[in-house]
Amino acid sequence: MSNLGILVGGGPAPGINSVIAAASIRSLLEHVDVIGIRDGFEAIMQDDISRVTPLTIEAMSRLHFRGGSTLGTSRANPTKKRESMDAVLRSLEKLGIASLITIGGDDTAFSAMTVSKASGGKVRVVHVPKTIDNDLDLAPDVDTFGYQTARHVGVGLVQNLMTDAKTTSRWYLVIAMGRTAGHLALGIGKAAGATLTLIPEEFPNPEVPLRELVDTLSIAIAKRYAEGRKDGVAVLAEGLALRLRNDDLKDLKGAELDEHGHVRLAELPFGGILKDALAKRLKEIGIKVTVVSKDIGYELRCADPIPMDMEYCRDLGYCAAKYVLSGGDAAMISLKGGHFKPIPFSEMLDPKTGKTKVRLVDIYSARYAIARRYMIRLRRDDFEDSGEIAKLAKVCGMTPESFTSMFHYLVDNEPPPYPLGS
Repeated sequence: MSNLGILVGGGPAPGINSVIAAASIRSLLEHVDVIGIRDGFEAIMQDDISRVTPLTIEAMSRLHFRGGSTLGTSRANPTKKRESMDAVLRSLEKLGIASLITIGGDDTAFSAMTVSKASGGKVRVVHVPKTIDNDLDLAPDVDTFGYQTARHVGVGLVQNLMTDAKTTSRWYLVIAMGRTAGHLALGIGKAAGATLTLIPEEFPNPEVPLRELVDTLSIAIAKRYAEGRKDGVAVLAEGLALRLRNDDLKDLKGAELDEHGHVRLAELPFGGILKDALAKRLKEIGIKVTVVSKDIGYELRCADPIPMDMEYCRDLGYCAAKYVLSGGDAAMISLKGGHFKPIPFSEMLDPKTGKTKVRLVDIYSARYAIARRYMIRLRRDDFEDSGEIAKLAKVCGMTPESFTSMFHYLVDNEPPPYPLGS
């Protein structure tokens, strides 16, 4: 029991190979053999140890440039059944693995915690946080790896769509990944200068009416229309689909679940449902605009990492190997201000859910307030300007009074202005 094992769980993210390579090279230089476990926990939770490969310095030396995962990945969940966890522990013992590095998001982190606890100290486990959603519970100024590359690629795609929208006088609804948190959607929308971005965090109610999303988009379109523009791009976090009211979810029922019980959001027709409802609403208020929905998700996950993620991920991989081979155990690997900071598994759990904590967008931060200020959407101070309301009402074929009565609710939850005094 002296080998180091490495496996990847969850969806792909740029930088995975950088972590694998750095951790492998550091371990091999310390004369510790490294075993790559293919496809996450999928095989070893079935007592199958055939899907492994020894990792060498020669094979790893230039791997950090590439996207994807040389070890593959899966969403296999060994925590659902005790037999599955027992099989994982038996497999690790057969492979002579005393130290295990897992790479993944919150679900893989929870699996890593469970393996660590179930092994009773026989296997030291450390986790490297990976998700383009940027929603693991790290310090507010520390990104999960892969996020910056995914945002970079996403901004390029949205930039192209913005040019197409202006050229063809149409609107695009861009659905970005983000099951619970809107970090990626907001990061893409803000950097690209999209017309507006909608994220789950801005809606305080547990269930969001589809009508509220549609009205928010409709009035944003009306605002542009009033200025003589029939084009725009709205970026929306896919997690909004899971926040819709039950009455609005009838077309989403029967959706396939992954091994962790999550709806496969990328396979839901959220963009299409939203587009159809928006087209109907625009027709009701007399605005004629072409609307197209576009999902961007899979296009981002396996991109070659940008230099920031290359360096960051190599640092994470190095720290993971050094820490676990030095006796470290039961912690998530993090860097804060350029310094290594292990986060004990015990601090990662949400006491309410028993699962790993999720980091949400702080809608009262300067980052969000500035993003919101540059969006074209209905604002609270619009209702303090009778001329602005008269203009919007005219575009919608309504009186100012009826417009105010119908749409004032859209600003009820608008965060207060961010204080930027001296």
